[in-house]
Amino acid sequence: MTTYVLVPGAWHGAWTFEPLARELRSLGHHAYPLSLTGLGSRRHLLTPSVNLDTHIADVVNLLEDEAVTDAVLVGHSYGGMVITGAADRVPERVKGLVYVDAMVPEDGQSTWSLVSDNEREWYLDGTGENGYTSAPLPFFDPRATPHPLASLLQAVRLEGDLARFAEKSYVYATKWPTPSPFTELYERLSGSPQWRTHAVESGHNVMREAPDQLLKVLLSHG
Repeated sequence: MTTYVLVPGAWHGAWTFEPLARELRSLGHHAYPLSLTGLGSRRHLLTPSVNLDTHIADVVNLLEDEAVTDAVLVGHSYGGMVITGAADRVPERVKGLVYVDAMVPEDGQSTWSLVSDNEREWYLDGTGENGYTSAPLPFFDPRATPHPLASLLQAVRLEGDLARFAEKSYVYATKWPTPSPFTELYERLSGSPQWRTHAVESGHNVMREAPDQLLKVLLSHG
């Protein structure tokens, strides 16, 4: 039995991982899909102060409150920033990491620094009247909610590196309608003996478009 903590990408809540979580539970595992502070069912907690550290604390607090010591942290897209920071804070509680078409930051990097100029424009175009959120894109699921801009701007601060974690997987989606922003990262990790890499025939929303393939990857960490 393994404990999976499932962290969605920007603008999304726990609902994006809930079908996969049900599959994991049916196989006898623990699964915690998260809505990060200010998002999804916790959107009422959105304030200008919600940042990347807040979201890292969401994961760390769950691991500590549930006394988890064997977690597989799973992060989609922006969620890669969050699971990297959480694993660095409490490495003794983390067994493995799975990045699902996600960012894999190094110390001092932010979502803002890792994306293209076009994506930065998307973030800022949707700030709206309050000035501290980024609006979901029009084609997103209707449940998507505004994302705290501070979390996209803040750099992650890491005391160690990912070499401490023996089990690391990267899931790369091959069917983006535009060139994938993760191609260079995937190719670099594919050349590392420290990583298991998986190319799946899916767009960026791997949880919806290739759930069976993603489930197999997660179970390989069980």
